[in-house]
Amino acid sequence: MLQIYNSLTRSKTSFVPIEPGKVRMYVCGMTVYDYCHLGHARMLVSFDVVQRWLRASGYAVQYVRNITDIDDKIIKRAVQTGRRIGQVTEFYIAAMDADAQALGVQKPDHEPRATQYVGQMLGIIAKLQENGLAYEAADGDVNYSVRGFPGYGKLSGKSLDDLRAGERVAVGSAKRDPLDFVLWKSAKPEEPADTKWNPADYGYVYGPGRPGWHIECSAMSRALLGQPLDIHGGGPDLKFPHHENEIAQTEGAFGGTMANAWMHCGPLMVDADKMSKSLGNFRTIRQTVADEASLSDEEADYPVNPREAEMLRFFIVRNHYRSPQNFTPDNLIDAQSALDGLYQALRNVEPDWLNVDWNEPQAQAFKAAMDDDFNTSGAVAVLFELASEANRTRSARAAGQLKQLGGLLGLLQQDPEAYFQSVTRYRTGAAASAALDAAAIEARIAARAAAKQARNFAQADRIRDELRAAGIEIDDKPGGLTQWRRA
Repeated sequence: MLQIYNSLTRSKTSFVPIEPGKVRMYVCGMTVYDYCHLGHARMLVSFDVVQRWLRASGYAVQYVRNITDIDDKIIKRAVQTGRRIGQVTEFYIAAMDADAQALGVQKPDHEPRATQYVGQMLGIIAKLQENGLAYEAADGDVNYSVRGFPGYGKLSGKSLDDLRAGERVAVGSAKRDPLDFVLWKSAKPEEPADTKWNPADYGYVYGPGRPGWHIECSAMSRALLGQPLDIHGGGPDLKFPHHENEIAQTEGAFGGTMANAWMHCGPLMVDADKMSKSLGNFRTIRQTVADEASLSDEEADYPVNPREAEMLRFFIVRNHYRSPQNFTPDNLIDAQSALDGLYQALRNVEPDWLNVDWNEPQAQAFKAAMDDDFNTSGAVAVLFELASEANRTRSARAAGQLKQLGGLLGLLQQDPEAYFQSVTRYRTGAAASAALDAAAIEARIAARAAAKQARNFAQADRIRDELRAAGIEIDDKPGGLTQWRRA
């Protein structure tokens, strides 16, 4: 039976959906003001694997991942670039879609935008005020009264006294308490017109403004999936305050429980430090997986290097989603080498197995790992066992199981020949390899074959050595066939 670690209870428990056979899952998505970075990649891939496994387990899944398309950072980017809010958000939504597609992340069932649910947000705010949990401040903002909600801090494990000790409030703040957070931001004269909504248009009496960040997810999750959710997920930095505030809003307005299970993926570090532009270690998804020769900051879409894109997905998947993960050049090279090994098994042995046989020991081990809180590291270990068996016994069944089980993780679906002929930056010799295109490599292989035919084995060996120095490995197969791959 599937076990999930619940961030709320801090324990691993059996997953029992609210409605038998169905799963309602909500994951907090992107604020679209810049390109997605590697931390976003981990979140996208981790919850893509979760929804894939839930579906493979027979559940009918309704997966919602929202888009924040109104926010202070978006407004700042629009003002800086002289564009309208909608122009900024449409560009970065398209860029996000390109990144997700590159990583093999399937589209969620619903991808709501915050600006489409302003009316529902205002409805929750009014309900909170009616329940004594929200108030309109002197500056026109509507704030949540944190001390009025007894359960505040239950997700993060923070007490109100601890939170109060760490709070700093600017002089002149209209909040009644430093812990209170904004639900509705009153409009400022200098802000662009397209960042202002009039609550009167929705039947509410608040002044013109825009929603606070936290209220949007309470509105969208309830509107699309109801309450409670089976699973609510997100990145590690969202547990507090974002998810804590979501709980306070939803449960404060409607009672009950917002979500039965809360899932948070672990942090992604870069060279053992938190990724930060100030540290110079900030890296986007597209910088990591794009064909750099044609990468442009002016285009939302970009040409993807399929070998490197799958390498990044594999790098993420082979670690458990809750564990910290360190992004370094050496770790990428190791990931590329490991993924190459799996593809080499599929190249050596043609799979002839179309479906997973769950009665097979390896498939059962794979399922046991995935049912243990989506333990992809254990599942990937099974893939290597199957690759070893395929190489050792030339078993088409093992190769088929390898391909099919890999597909449940979003891996190993490329044609092996095409995969190995893609240039990669994350292996020794890659720079030299890029200098030889496929036609040049085929020409050198043909020259080597001619040298062997003429029994000029010294010349044939020189050509092999030249190709190896250029990052090209060749494998002679029975019948005179020679395969090549970029190392």
